[in-house]
Amino acid sequence: MTKAELKEFLDAKVEQYNHPSFLEDDPLQIPHRFTNKEDIEISGFLTATIAWGNRKSIIKNASSLMELMGQSPYAFVCNHSEVELEHLGSFVHRTFNALDLNYFIKSLQNIYTKHGGLEAVFTQFQQKETLQPAISEFKKVFFELPHQQRTTKHVSDPAKGSAAKRINMFLRWMVRDNDTGVDFGLWKHLKPSQLSCPLDVHSGNVARKLKLLKRKQNDAKALAELDSNLRKLDASDPVKYDFALFGLGVFENF
Repeated sequence: MTKAELKEFLDAKVEQYNHPSFLEDDPLQIPHRFTNKEDIEISGFLTATIAWGNRKSIIKNASSLMELMGQSPYAFVCNHSEVELEHLGSFVHRTFNALDLNYFIKSLQNIYTKHGGLEAVFTQFQQKETLQPAISEFKKVFFELPHQQRTTKHVSDPAKGSAAKRINMFLRWMVRDNDTGVDFGLWKHLKPSQLSCPLDVHSGNVARKLKLLKRKQNDAKALAELDSNLRKLDASDPVKYDFALFGLGVFENF
């Protein structure tokens, strides 16, 4: 199909899936349970961190985590005691366990008390056309406290070749506007034009079938290629096509 036909097709799919009904089976429903900015950020970040595997399992475990944090993630992060951290000992999602979670809580506390919060860190390191270097810098900040090496695998680094799917998804949630009630548009110092598509098996396979992506691996180079092609379709909001690629792959077996 021509570029114009492809854009028309994908724009229609965006409209179909960028809809509140999308939240019914998506982990993004977790931060939508909150109204406070910091609660939304922290619940979104933690949910995105464990967003791999079965989506029902992700939602179930993220819900359990919010319960363990007293349904007040920001207050828990800022004011937790060592005893309260011990109460998180039962949490596990695949290879992300209580040891990792404890560090994440301590690191988030450090980020909100010493660095101005999650938005401030990504804003500080943003580049005009991309946030991929900012993700790498964020990881450095995130692991500036003493930590076990095993925990570092739960925050991806584009500088080391990762497509950083989960952080790019989290950034989409925070930055894209709330016109449809799906993403939040909370972060005003970053622009949708800087975002990159959360690249995974589903979106990657669909992108290849639509000739938006040639590279076979779902890595940082593939993400750069996909970014370039999606920006040709909509330079101001290229990551909106995540809804189309994901929806076609997961719901339509395209």
